[in-house]
Amino acid sequence: MATRALRTSGLALLHGAALAGLGLAGAVLLLVHLVFFVPGFGLGLVFLVPLPILAGRYLTNLVRRLAGAGGAPIGSPYRPRPEPPRPEESGRYPHDNRLYRRPWVPAFLRWLDWVLGDPASYRDLGWMITTPVVGTLLGGLPVALLAAGAWYALGNAGRHWWALPAGLAVAAAGLAVAPCLLATHRRWTHWWLGPEQRQPGRLRIWYGRQLLLLLRLAALLGLSLLALPLAAASVIGLVLAYGLGAVVVLPPMLENQRCLPELRRKLAGRWSGVEVATPYRPRPGVPQPRPDGRYQVGNNLYRTARWAAYHERLRSLVRDPANWRDLGFLLLDPVVGGLALAAPLAAIGYGIFGLALPRFWMTVGLVPDEGGDWYASVAGYDAAAIPVGLALVALGLLAGPVVLRSNGRWVALLLAPTAGARLASRVQRLTETRADATESQAAELRRIERDLHDGAQARLVAMGINLGNIEYLMDRDPQAARALLAEARQASAKALDELRDLVRGIHPPVLAERGLADAVRALALDIPVRTEVTVALPGRLEQPIESAAYFAVSELLTNAVKHARADRITVQLGYVDGRLRIVVADDGRGGADEARGSGLRGIARRLGTFDGVVDLSSPPGGPTTVTLEVPCALSSPRTSIS
Repeated sequence: MATRALRTSGLALLHGAALAGLGLAGAVLLLVHLVFFVPGFGLGLVFLVPLPILAGRYLTNLVRRLAGAGGAPIGSPYRPRPEPPRPEESGRYPHDNRLYRRPWVPAFLRWLDWVLGDPASYRDLGWMITTPVVGTLLGGLPVALLAAGAWYALGNAGRHWWALPAGLAVAAAGLAVAPCLLATHRRWTHWWLGPEQRQPGRLRIWYGRQLLLLLRLAALLGLSLLALPLAAASVIGLVLAYGLGAVVVLPPMLENQRCLPELRRKLAGRWSGVEVATPYRPRPGVPQPRPDGRYQVGNNLYRTARWAAYHERLRSLVRDPANWRDLGFLLLDPVVGGLALAAPLAAIGYGIFGLALPRFWMTVGLVPDEGGDWYASVAGYDAAAIPVGLALVALGLLAGPVVLRSNGRWVALLLAPTAGARLASRVQRLTETRADATESQAAELRRIERDLHDGAQARLVAMGINLGNIEYLMDRDPQAARALLAEARQASAKALDELRDLVRGIHPPVLAERGLADAVRALALDIPVRTEVTVALPGRLEQPIESAAYFAVSELLTNAVKHARADRITVQLGYVDGRLRIVVADDGRGGADEARGSGLRGIARRLGTFDGVVDLSSPPGGPTTVTLEVPCALSSPRTSIS
C-alpha cells in the first residue's frame, strides 16, 4: 500500500514538473504572441496574427494530453477547419458580400475567420497569461518542496541535529501534496482549455476587457511608432518639392500620408468613443474648357485637360489645411501620444516581469538574490518587490482607460476638421442632397404624369367616348346603350380607384390624418408576413420627414417580403437625442447590399435630403437589420407605445 502511494506521488511529481515546464514555455509563447500582435494590429499586417495562435495550439494540445493523463481526458475545443471555397456557376468564388476571381483570397479570409473567430483561441491566450503563475505554482511547488527539503537536509546535517528530519519532512510534504496539486492543475487546465462552452462570469468579463484594453493600447503604440518613418518620408518629399523644385512628388506624398491619420480617426471613434470626422476637401473635378479651348486653373491657362486637372489637384491639396495638420500629427504623435500610450504598458510590464515574478522566486529561495535594486535600498528587503509590482500593475490597469480616452481627444485635437472645413463639408453635403432632392422630385413628377396618362386619363377618355356612343344609341338601340352605361360605370369606378391609389402614393391620407406611427401600423397590416411594430414617439414629426420616413419603411418592408423571404419582421420607431430612429429587422436570408440595389440607394438619397443616414447589417444567411436616423424636431407632445 505504501509502495503504491509512493509510486502515485512520484508520478504526480514528475507530471507536475513537466506541467510547470510547459507553464514557463507558455510565458515564452506569450511574448512571441506580443511580438506578432503589435505589427499585426498596429501596422495592419493581419496575416501575422494567426501564426502564433496556430503555433500555440501545439503547446496547449500537449498540456491537455499531459494534464489529462491518469484522469478524465481533456478534449480539443477548436472549431473544425473550414472547407475550401467552391465556385459559383459564373466561375467566381463567393465570400461574405463579394465575389473573387481566384480561390486563394476567400480561402485565406475563411482561414482568418476560422482562427480569429474561434473563442478557444482567446482562451488559449488567457491560459498563457495565467499559467506562468498559477500553472507553474501548481505543478512546480511539490518539486520545489522536495528540492528545498533535500538541500536543507544535506547542507545542514552536520551542524544541526534537526536538519535531517526537518528536510525529510519538507520533502515528504512535497510528495504528499503532489497528487492533490496535480488534480487541481487538471481541473484548472480543463477550466481554461476544455471543450465545453461556459458562460462568462464577471471575473472573465473583467479579464477580457483588460486584455482588450492592453491590445488596443499596444496597437495604438505601434501606430504611433509607425508615424516616425511616415513623417520622415513626408519631410523628404517637402524638401524635394520646395527645395529642389520636384513638385511632382508633392501630390502623391500628401495623399499617401493620409492613410495613417485616417485610420487613427476611425480608431478614435471605435476605441476611445471620440468621433473624429474626415476633414479633407472633396477631390476636384475635371476643369471645363473656356470658349477659346483652354483650361483655366486660378490665373493660369493650360492647353490640355490633363495638365489642368493635375494642377487643380495640386492646388487643392496644397491649400487643404487638413494635409498640413496631418503632417504635424505625424511629427508630434510619436512623442506625445507614444509616450502616453507606453506609460501604462510599461508599468504593467515592469510590475510583472521586472519586479513581481523574479523577486518572488528570490523570496522563496529558488533564485539567488543579487540585490542592489532601488526598491531594496528603500524598503530594506527584497520582499518589497511583490507589493511594488502589484501596485505598478494596478496603476497601469487603472490608467489604461484614461490614457485611451485621452488619446482619442489628442487625435481629435489635431485631426478633427476645423470650422472652415466643417462649413465646406456642409456646403458640399447640401449641394449633393439638393441635387438628389431635385432629381427625386423630377422622377416623382414623371411617375405621376405617367400614371395619370396610362391609367386614369385613358379610362376617362374611353368613358367619354362611351358616353358619346350612349347618346347616339339611346333612341336607336336602348339595349346596347344600357350595356355601354354599365361599362362606363365600371370604367369610372376603376378610374376613381386608380386616382385614390395615386393620391395614396403621393401622400397617404392615414399619414396626414394620424401620423407616422399609425401609417406604419397600416403598412404592417397590409403585408403577408407577421410584423411587429413598436412605437415610442413623444409627438408628431414635420410633414416632409414623416413622408420620407413612411416611404422608406414601406420600401424596406417590401424588400423583406419580396427578396429576403422573411417569416417575421420587426419595426421600431423612437426618438432619441433629437433624432428619429427607425430599426427594421427581418429573419430572412440576408445578403442585402446597398451597392447592388437601387431601393436602398433611393432610401439613402431620400433621407440624405434631411441629413439622415442609413446603416445596413445583412450578413449572408441573415438576419438583416436596417437602421434609419434623421435629425428632426417634434410637436404636439403625445406618447404612443405599442
